[in-house]
Amino acid sequence: MATTPIMQVRNVTKSFTRGGESITVLRDLNLEVAEGEFLGIMGPSGSGKTTMLNLIAGLDKPNRGEVWIGAQCISKMSESQLAKWRTRNIGFIFQFYHLLPVLTAYENVELPLLLLPLSAQTRKNQVLNALDLVGLSDRLHHRPGQLSGGQQQRVGIARAIVTDPTLIVADEPTGDLDARSAVEILNLMGALQKSMNKTILLVTHDPHAAERAQRVVHLEKGQLLESAQMEAAGLALPTAISTGIQPHAPLAPGTPGERGRG
Repeated sequence: MATTPIMQVRNVTKSFTRGGESITVLRDLNLEVAEGEFLGIMGPSGSGKTTMLNLIAGLDKPNRGEVWIGAQCISKMSESQLAKWRTRNIGFIFQFYHLLPVLTAYENVELPLLLLPLSAQTRKNQVLNALDLVGLSDRLHHRPGQLSGGQQQRVGIARAIVTDPTLIVADEPTGDLDARSAVEILNLMGALQKSMNKTILLVTHDPHAAERAQRVVHLEKGQLLESAQMEAAGLALPTAISTGIQPHAPLAPGTPGERGRG
């Protein structure tokens, strides 16, 4: 794995004002992620995991500190600069898929490409390639309502990788799936990270899902801690919850894809 940091969070603090009171969600946060790394991010509800993802993805800005992706300090960009930057550099995978129900799998995956200056043929090639990588070449013209939950999340992953982004940010991507589909989605994400050298940030509550990451950090009271730091501080590490996900359960034959099922 490459050791060059593709992402750096430097002394970041983020606060919100509610009812006239300032609430600090993240305090003096520092994090480096290497290019091609699969990072797991854990923490209790309200610990600031989604806030941190939003800062890294350029959806929000810190009150203090800097966020660097590659050689670019995105925390100093304007809103219009950030919008263009996100289109090319960030692939999002959501817990509830966020697919447009009236569009086919092909059309949902094509959406991010419509914001880029690409020819119709180039768009088509990239969409077909992305859907093939997630094993849905035989579901191009199916709408979300005609797909299982696992298949819908595969469409979401294809949409995330279709622009060949710098970072893939996944916010609880298995949270709405049954155990078997969750295993397959985690296997698929791991395979894409290895085969395409993609940098993946995975936010999850599930320790079994986090075990797929090469490194896991924990957000506690606005601070980032490695597992070793958690243990040294006497803080309990999360234990397995009843999702039924096994740490390294094998994917059924035919993956990526396992045609025709989620």
